[in-house]
Amino acid sequence: MKYVIMITLCFLVLSCGGANIDQSTVLNPTNPIGGKREALINTSEKENIGELAGLKSKIKGFSAPEDIESMMTFLTSDELQGRDTGSEGIAKAADFIQNIFEENNIKPYFESYRDTLDNYSEGVAYNVVGYLPGKDPLLKNEVVIIGAHYDHIGLLGGNVDDNIANGANDNASGTTTVLEFAKYFGNLKGNKRTIIFALFTAEEKGLMGSKHLADKLKDKNIDLYTMLNFEMIGVPMVDKNHSLYLTGYELSNLAEVSNKYAKKNLVGFLPKAKEFNLFRRSDNAPFHDAFNVPSQTYSSFDFTNFGEYHKVGDEASLMDYIFMATIINETIPMLTGIINSSIKEVKYN
Repeated sequence: MKYVIMITLCFLVLSCGGANIDQSTVLNPTNPIGGKREALINTSEKENIGELAGLKSKIKGFSAPEDIESMMTFLTSDELQGRDTGSEGIAKAADFIQNIFEENNIKPYFESYRDTLDNYSEGVAYNVVGYLPGKDPLLKNEVVIIGAHYDHIGLLGGNVDDNIANGANDNASGTTTVLEFAKYFGNLKGNKRTIIFALFTAEEKGLMGSKHLADKLKDKNIDLYTMLNFEMIGVPMVDKNHSLYLTGYELSNLAEVSNKYAKKNLVGFLPKAKEFNLFRRSDNAPFHDAFNVPSQTYSSFDFTNFGEYHKVGDEASLMDYIFMATIINETIPMLTGIINSSIKEVKYN
């Protein structure tokens, strides 16, 4: 997220309905860029024939920690040089994202997956934008955006041993989460509303990628229902009775609707998120400005659980992949409910 005050370190930080789906019938892409798919089986069956099916995880659900770790390892590799906007490294990340879209039935929303920013003057920068058309004759004209930024800050000076800010929690974790959702819905093909999967560049430059896309979609006069953004969810919160918090919590009923479909207290309120106005500091904000519809960010960065923000220490080895897989699997029913609800339940207060 873009700059917020770290309580423990005292420094400034930028903000960097339908019925429930039986997930046992969903195909699980076990390769991070699509590859071989095996039918998801229940936990007891995994224990008996997991090796034959290529499913080593004991977590019940669509996403498995080892698949998430595989994606995270690539997105945070030194080869990508910290995914700075306009760099060769972020271009490789864009190729990776596009491959996953192509392998999982996600179409390019524009003429190509790469949508070049018209508000960035320091080189060529692009969002990666795909979509899955809605299946309901009426609801398909309504759009849900699921997004995260895939850029980071690149190379840092002052450290001769390691100068690459690999950006694992910020925001390879959010990027991987959105890609897991794209794999799930792309293979299920049961979404009533249209879903846009947007991976933004230039968030670290001032939300420029999301501003570009929000303005472009506004010009197209799309019927945006809600924008759901994912930011820094690589490690669990500390001593909370919920797994994620929602920026702008008090502005809408999104937390209530989210928890209803998750069937648990998945999303809660973090006072510091309101205090430091995180609602304005991530890629949800431009969609709120352009469309004035519920546009909010889910996160688990709670100001006490991660001290490597915008440092070279933000590495994949610090991420909790069991937590990430659990969050993704618990969020899928939430997204399904919002995308398939017969009415627009999520509203600003």
